[in-house]
Amino acid sequence: MDIFLKACTLALIVSVLYQVVSRQNKEIGTLLLVLGSCVVLITALSYIEPVFTFIRKLQNLGNLNNEMLEILLKSVGIGLLAEISVLICNDMGNASMGKILQILASAVILWLSLPMLNSLLDLIGNLLGEV
Repeated sequence: MDIFLKACTLALIVSVLYQVVSRQNKEIGTLLLVLGSCVVLITALSYIEPVFTFIRKLQNLGNLNNEMLEILLKSVGIGLLAEISVLICNDMGNASMGKILQILASAVILWLSLPMLNSLLDLIGNLLGEV
């Protein structure tokens, strides 16, 4: 939790410094913002690694299908990437492009989920005695 608080503090400091520095030199302000964002993202990755370890343990314990877990992880990744892209679009004053990116991400996640949904449909058909 201490690392999280430090990352939040860093993000706030970088945001304030960006506002101050970008008035004098826009390029240095942008560089500062990119570097601060990278540090915060690296911090986020340190929290995600134990989740992957847990998923691997769950997969081994429950003998889960690799394809299903892959779909789940890809969907989460697409959702996170879309969220970051939407926020960048909004910051740049292009909210309509952000909305379109949200629709695109939803469509891609649904498309990725089709094999899982087909397996669920097959399972329901087998349980009902219909194939």
